[in-house]
Amino acid sequence: MSVDVKYRTSARATGGRDGKAETLDGNFNVTMATPKELGGAGGEGVNPEQLFAAGYAACFIGAMKFVASQGGPKIPNDMTVTTTVGIGPRSEGGFGLEVELEVSLPGVEKDKAQELVEKAHQVCPYSNATRNNIDVQLTVV
Repeated sequence: MSVDVKYRTSARATGGRDGKAETLDGNFNVTMATPKELGGAGGEGVNPEQLFAAGYAACFIGAMKFVASQGGPKIPNDMTVTTTVGIGPRSEGGFGLEVELEVSLPGVEKDKAQELVEKAHQVCPYSNATRNNIDVQLTVV
């Protein structure tokens, strides 16, 4: 598979889960903190799963807007995607992720909303990157 890349960005992390992360253009700079559930101190800072959840949610909205522009239902301005990312040990060794996407499309009929979400899941780059690697559950609320 080839990709006709239209945009690239770079980020650098130092110190891992208890360090810092920033984009090389300076637009994004965060302090990282390991959650207590993963053996860390918790506290101030974000973790990679939170960043992944936020990125996936925003990207999925973009995918739904794309699908809508191709003849899908009109999507409301107050639509939301809530992404929940879970992490834990895999039975095969190492660690794995699971993802839940909860999509709210106020005013869109449930069957039309479900169809839009399914189509968006086929075009979203995050969905394509995770397909057959991570269990992703889609729910229309």
